[in-house]
Amino acid sequence: MAQFEFKLPDIGEGVVEGEIVKWLVKPGDQIVEDQPLVEVMTDKATVTIPSPRRGKVLQTFGKEGDTAKVHGTLVLLEVEGGTATAQAAPSLPPQQAGQPAPLQAAGAPQPQASGNGDERRVLATPVTRRMAREMGVDLAQLQGSGPQGRVMKADVLAHAEYRSNAPPPSRTAAPRVEALQQDEVRPLRGLRKSIARTMTQSHNFVVPFTFVEECDTAALSAMRERINAGLVKRGDAKLSYLPFIAKALLRGFARYPELNAIMDEEKQALVVKKEVNVGFGAATDQGLTVFVVRDIAHKSLREIGAEIDRLAVAARDNKLQLHELQGSTFTITSLGRDGGLMATPVVKHPEVAILGVHKIKEYAKPTRLASGQVHVEVAERMNLSCSFDHRVIDGHIGAAFLYEVIRALESPELLLVDCC
Repeated sequence: MAQFEFKLPDIGEGVVEGEIVKWLVKPGDQIVEDQPLVEVMTDKATVTIPSPRRGKVLQTFGKEGDTAKVHGTLVLLEVEGGTATAQAAPSLPPQQAGQPAPLQAAGAPQPQASGNGDERRVLATPVTRRMAREMGVDLAQLQGSGPQGRVMKADVLAHAEYRSNAPPPSRTAAPRVEALQQDEVRPLRGLRKSIARTMTQSHNFVVPFTFVEECDTAALSAMRERINAGLVKRGDAKLSYLPFIAKALLRGFARYPELNAIMDEEKQALVVKKEVNVGFGAATDQGLTVFVVRDIAHKSLREIGAEIDRLAVAARDNKLQLHELQGSTFTITSLGRDGGLMATPVVKHPEVAILGVHKIKEYAKPTRLASGQVHVEVAERMNLSCSFDHRVIDGHIGAAFLYEVIRALESPELLLVDCC
């Protein structure tokens, strides 16, 4: 028998840690391959981590509520074959007051002190470390924008520029926030903490602008109603508007492929993606979760609709898998019937654009006849608001892209053409 250390795998682009939500095994349990081990909350969702091996659980690392580091040991297993030559289980560093105890990978380099007592391992290349030393930047103070939270040269430069442009500290100390006995203090934990981190990263890098335009949805609603009538007769699930909107994006990407892209901060380059993987925001009891429907171009409307429905249920039940959260190239956010008049959606870095979908409303549409009389009919429309990263997407390009999407929605027969 041998010992095998299972380490927390990469669980999302730029994610370096996750909160242990619930242990599904305990020391002494016999487990099989792919058996769920633990639920970890990260990257706006709770994901279940399966075991890569069968064996006996010898030890678990971290309590529920603790923070587990990517590549840090989660479980020590006793497995068949070989001798007990695997790495020894790492010991947890002392837990700081009021903070969860992070897990460190066995054999990992010593963490770099952040200067405020919060120690963590900093991922950075030797070139980036040398640049930081020369510029007097403490890497541990930075939130890395690279894979697995790696600190990039662009992060160091941005921090140095911000520091040089920051106003001098005030002579008056910032007022201390006092919580009275009758006040409720809500620490940011779990999904809410992850959302805060993601939004901060978008704010730090993206230079946003939002363009809003209305879309006549009469033809789309009529076609959707006809399609759903046929689906109901066959006992199949109805389609929401989202599959049609996802297909309409392809018309925009065909003319403006730079909207289906991600920003490489290290190389300061726009990576235009060939595959269209669309993220969809789903409201859950814990907060907003973004799941990913992959390869939209090669899925039918029904396939897209079925995948959206399946992933939305998994999001609400906290059962999304790792690959269902990763690799989005563009995001759609919708509040459905609560969509309101307009909004300014936040670009999900490192993507460069996001589409906000709003409520469909009826309105009176006047038409002047040849006789000079005015004919009034009831029509419907909705607003679409698209936010862009202005560093790489100019205003006229963003507007032209949205108009392509609107043209496809207003002529929905285009969505059924294979070439689109």
